[in-house]
Amino acid sequence: MSAGVTVEERRVEPSGWHRSVQEARAEGYAFFDWLSAVDESDAEEPGLEVVCHLLDVRRRDGTGLRRVLLRTRVPEGGALASVTDLFAGAAWHERETHEMFGLVLEGFEDGTGLGLRPLLLPEGFEGHPLRKSFVLAARASKPWPGAKEPGEGGRPPEQEAPTAPASGTRARRPRKRLLPPGVPDPSWGPR
Repeated sequence: MSAGVTVEERRVEPSGWHRSVQEARAEGYAFFDWLSAVDESDAEEPGLEVVCHLLDVRRRDGTGLRRVLLRTRVPEGGALASVTDLFAGAAWHERETHEMFGLVLEGFEDGTGLGLRPLLLPEGFEGHPLRKSFVLAARASKPWPGAKEPGEGGRPPEQEAPTAPASGTRARRPRKRLLPPGVPDPSWGPR
């Protein structure tokens, strides 16, 4: 982190989320940077960890920017108050968080009157792809042909394919290029 930049972290209760963002704005944190979530469904307190990053860009005295990171843990199935009335730019971030994690944001308004709607995923997509419980399509349709993690290949080094053919033998055809885990085959999905 560069000199002169301070980051303050504040943990707030979900019920006080909107009020805390409003108070931070009143303190001078008037530049909305981003809002997202982390799926903590396997933690001691399961839920979504929602994080909002705000900056105070008013300082011109050489001391640098002030930043605040607001955090809350929304329990499974819980909802959070939208901050689109405080920061219009939060609408895109809240739509993405709703779509990718399934977080319900109460009071969301982006000026269109259309509410929370798909932003990045195709119409009719089912599920929330950044949740730990989301099944990757490539792994659901067929088992991944190889190691799932480094070192899990299962073959001893002596059984690995040689890099160059021995003299007098025919070269092997190159292996079909495999896609990484979670990436579906180009023929998968609606067209």
